[in-house]
Amino acid sequence: MVVDLLLIGLVIALEPVPLTSFILVLGAKHGIRNGMWFILGWLVSFVAIIALVELATDGTPPAPSTAPSTAIIIVKLAIGIALIGIGVHRRRRPQRPAKEPKWMRWLDHLSFVAAAGLGFLIQPWPFVAAGAAVITAADLHQGSTYIVLTAFVLLSTSTYLAMETYALLRPDTAAATLNGIRRWIVTHQDQAIVILAVSIGFWLTFTAMVQLIT
Repeated sequence: MVVDLLLIGLVIALEPVPLTSFILVLGAKHGIRNGMWFILGWLVSFVAIIALVELATDGTPPAPSTAPSTAIIIVKLAIGIALIGIGVHRRRRPQRPAKEPKWMRWLDHLSFVAAAGLGFLIQPWPFVAAGAAVITAADLHQGSTYIVLTAFVLLSTSTYLAMETYALLRPDTAAATLNGIRRWIVTHQDQAIVILAVSIGFWLTFTAMVQLIT
């Protein structure tokens, strides 16, 4: 579980679409304030997912070789295959110029509530779903589990925290640097999504198949 969660957390932290959106929020009017609210909305989604999993499982992983445990492994396998499919589809589709999302037109007028909502909504949900599937196997009655979950959440948020801190400490140079990063991400966005989706998809598929066989 630990390796699965840390790998998924790393992929979430590097997913290009939310990253470019966050950089645009930071570069707009009230960017640092809205960036903090974006991160808050981002974190709330993770806390909500962990809470929902705890409610569904009562904090106790299903016993091995039971119907619930097998169902969880099958869900994990399905998510892995779906991620591979997303990567392959993205790789094969013709390259198109990225369209500007409609919400970008109102960036300078973005309220803190809207910024928090954007952080919640713009999650890379296929990867988040993979994390939720893995968390269902966690024993939430053990203190060490919460250390792992905290590490997962912090790793998933690390790039956003780093950019927010940089913008706060270096406001004079942050805009140019972050815009350069955004342009690089946009240029390599499709390749990044393919690599991330296929890599974590293969990992989840492999580990799920091993669990089913054993």
